[in-house]
Amino acid sequence: MKPTLLILAAGMASRYGSMKQTDGFGPNGETIIDYSIYDAIQAGFGKVVFIIREEFADNFKAIFEPKLKGKIETDYVFQSYDLTPYGIQTPIERAKPWGTAHAVLAAADAVKEPFCVINADDFYGRDSYEQMAKFLTSEVTDKQYALMGFEIKKTLSDYGSVSRGVCEVDEHGQLKEIHERTQVYFKDGIAVYEENGIETPLSESSKASMNFWGFTPQVFTDSKDMFVEFALANQENPKAEFFIPLVAEKLIESGKASFKVIPTESKWFGVTYKEDKPIVQQSIDELVNSGVYPKQLWK
Repeated sequence: MKPTLLILAAGMASRYGSMKQTDGFGPNGETIIDYSIYDAIQAGFGKVVFIIREEFADNFKAIFEPKLKGKIETDYVFQSYDLTPYGIQTPIERAKPWGTAHAVLAAADAVKEPFCVINADDFYGRDSYEQMAKFLTSEVTDKQYALMGFEIKKTLSDYGSVSRGVCEVDEHGQLKEIHERTQVYFKDGIAVYEENGIETPLSESSKASMNFWGFTPQVFTDSKDMFVEFALANQENPKAEFFIPLVAEKLIESGKASFKVIPTESKWFGVTYKEDKPIVQQSIDELVNSGVYPKQLWK
């Protein structure tokens, strides 16, 4: 059974100022999602499921269906504010969606095979998909999940500090914890993080989690009760979000599942602000010019 690619594309893109999920970055207006799906097909994925807001549906289908027809199976699921499917009858006012792990729950009825989760606006590189496809077809179990571990130096910006989830990994290559570092940057060519005004170097072997996860459908069952508990506890906190790392942390703590940190040499890049666009365009142009991708991605 071929694994499925689950794309988180329901974000509001408020800092970008427009729908970055469908913005063009390639030489012919290709989106970052186009390159993700192209890499996934090459790696052996059999289906792509878009997690979007319902009002995005027509736009997404118009953009992606003509390109993907006959190349990979597609499906669309909607992240909603409606909590009645979780047994919560009282409406909870929200300023933003409930977060990435809640978005994944929206795909419970659409995904019956091992799958990976990625962000729509992150470029992960071919090696990441090949490594994850191998894991999802030969190693994954209901108790053994995974995340891609990117070399920290290949996820940083030359233009200032960024926030990164730095993985703490045990001697068996399993995730122990993700440390959220809010100020990570290069200093004299070395990756450091700053906390309370103190700079601490990160080792060359440090791995960053860029929200690229591998699961079986068991995670839907495991995380549903967690979400109900989270939502009820945050009724008065309209900005609280139920993130995938929180689910991973609770699964590890409870002993229900472990997470293999799969190392990759791929260079990550992504878009948060409009100012990031020319940098991403240049990076993709370099990959096209070096022959990694064809100039016409979907022939």
